Amino acid sequence: MGKVLMHQARVPYLLGHAEIAFLFGVERQTSQKWRTSGTLATPDLVASGNPYWLLTTVLQIRGGDRQADQQRLAAYRAGIPGGYDVQDREHLPAVVGIQEVGRVLGKDAQAVSRWRNRRRIAEADLVLSGSPLWLLETILADARQRQRTLVPTEVARLRAGQRAPQKPRGRRHHTPAAPPAHEPLPSSQVFSAADQTAAAEFLASVLAQGYSVVIKPQR
Repeated sequence: MGKVLMHQARVPYLLGHAEIAFLFGVERQTSQKWRTSGTLATPDLVASGNPYWLLTTVLQIRGGDRQADQQRLAAYRAGIPGGYDVQDREHLPAVVGIQEVGRVLGKDAQAVSRWRNRRRIAEADLVLSGSPLWLLETILADARQRQRTLVPTEVARLRAGQRAPQKPRGRRHHTPAAPPAHEPLPSSQVFSAADQTAAAEFLASVLAQGYSVVIKPQR
C-alpha cells in the first residue's frame, strides 16, 4: 500500500492516494478522482507538493462503495506502531518532505535525495505513496547531531504552517485558474550506479512537474 514506518516514532496517522486506495480496496486513480470531485476533502497536509490526509478525514468518506475495509484499516494502523489519531489539521505537527528538508538545510532536493540514498540523513518517519516524510523535529535533531547549518527562517515558516501549495494534477471540477508562470527547467544531474534511489526520485520529481527527460549514458 506504499506506507512503511522506518523507525519507532510517534507520528500522526496520515495517508496519500496509495494508502487511501488500499484502505477502500480501489485503484489509486479512484482516490484521485474522489479528490477532483470533492468526495475527498481538501488535503490536511501538502509536503513537497504532494497531498496527504489525516486518517480521521479519510474515514469520513461515505456512500456507495466508499467504505473503508476494517481488516485493511487494522493492517494500516498496525503498520505504524507509533501512530496516533489527529482530529484536526490545526493540531498536526510539522511534517516535511524532501523539498522542505532541502530548504531547512539550505540544499536542493537532489542533495537531500543523495543523502538519503547514502544514509547520511535520518531515516524517514514515514513513506507514503512512495514519498518519504519526516517530522520537522526529526530533521532538526539530525542536523544538530551532524553539525549541519539550518535556515532559521525556513524552520519558522514550517512551524507556522507556511508551505508551497499542491502541484496541480488532472482536471478540476471547477473553472480552471490561469496557467502558472513558467519556471526554470530543473538542472541536469549525473548519477552513478550507487545512486539508483536518488536517480529514481529525481526522475519522478521531474516527470511530476510535467517535463520530459532524456537519459544520456556516460562512461
